[in-house]
Amino acid sequence: MSEPWQHFLQSQRLKLSYWTWGDAANPPLILVHGGRDHARSWDFVAERLTDRYHVLACDLRGHGDSEWSRGSHYGTPEHVLDLVSLIDLVGGRATVVGHSFGGAITLLAASAFPDHFERVVSIEGAGAWASNDAITPDQFRTWAKQSRGTEQRSPRVYPSIEEARDRMREANPRLTSEMAMHLARWGTNGIDGGYVWKFDPWLYARSELHNLRFEEIETLWRDLRAPVLHLSGSESHFDRSSVNGQPVESYFADAQALTIEGAGHWAHHDQLDATVAAIREFLGLPAADEAAES
Repeated sequence: MSEPWQHFLQSQRLKLSYWTWGDAANPPLILVHGGRDHARSWDFVAERLTDRYHVLACDLRGHGDSEWSRGSHYGTPEHVLDLVSLIDLVGGRATVVGHSFGGAITLLAASAFPDHFERVVSIEGAGAWASNDAITPDQFRTWAKQSRGTEQRSPRVYPSIEEARDRMREANPRLTSEMAMHLARWGTNGIDGGYVWKFDPWLYARSELHNLRFEEIETLWRDLRAPVLHLSGSESHFDRSSVNGQPVESYFADAQALTIEGAGHWAHHDQLDATVAAIREFLGLPAADEAAES
């Protein structure tokens, strides 16, 4: 693979990292990772889209090489503003692919700023971190105690990068050793005594307190005008093919849904070729092998 270029932008007083592949003269396509992940998890997807797009992958605030939020938590609305800032930087309109929490961010951003989005692909993103349940006093107390405990939390240190790799495969047994090592390499920082994950430990204190309720999100989704493709894994531990008992595509004006067979929650890792093929077809691109021959 060719190595991407790293860049930075300012958003909401934070310095945020993003990476780019391909010709900047091509239309922009932005990749948004999920919670406690990082931009370089998209490398294998990005390489397969550079024939037609200038591909960018962002490190969400508190993730990868982006700055951590100080004195605040990581709710969806703050991430929405960061994504829109990146789209403004590359011309004000883009196609965006998001995974999990990144998919939830993308769908909300495309609803609030519809003129900024050409097309949207959400991989297991609809419904993530959305609930209509009222926050009870006991839930609030539990969250408050967990947040205070985060201040005393020490990050786990992995003595070797191989042990960090093995932790990735423990979380997702479908990962190849090569992919797990790639994720561990770009998702950790070396310190005295080993390696720690790059993401901010305060992400563990994130709760539904910091997000919109689903009834509010549903109302916003009605304003999303861009075509949307929802991808879900047939073997995922979530059921993202439906939200609140309704087919996920039914909430959007122009949407379709597809299940990636043999994939779990990380469909773009578990079934890379099938996931990229679905994305390319949705974007109106030739199949990857045909593009390589042309």
